[in-house]
Amino acid sequence: MTFKSLIVTLVTLILTTGTLYLIGHSFSIRWLMFHYEFTSDSDGFFISGGSMLPLILGLIASFLAEKIYVHSQQHRRG
Repeated sequence: MTFKSLIVTLVTLILTTGTLYLIGHSFSIRWLMFHYEFTSDSDGFFISGGSMLPLILGLIASFLAEKIYVHSQQHRRG
C-alpha cells in the first residue's frame, strides 16, 4: 500500500461515514444516526450505543475505492 492509496482509503472512509451520519441526523433516520448515552447513578450505570451501519458501509466503500485506485494505477503503468 502506497501513501496515495492510504490517503484515498482514509478520505473515502471519513467522507462516506460522515455523510451517512449527517444524512441520518438531518432526516432522523435511526439506523443512520450516531447516538450515545451514558448515565452513571449510585445504583449503577446505563450505556446505549448507536448505529454502526454507516461505519460498515464506509469501510466497504473505502475497500472498493482502494481496489479501484490500485487497479487504475497498474493500468496506467503499463
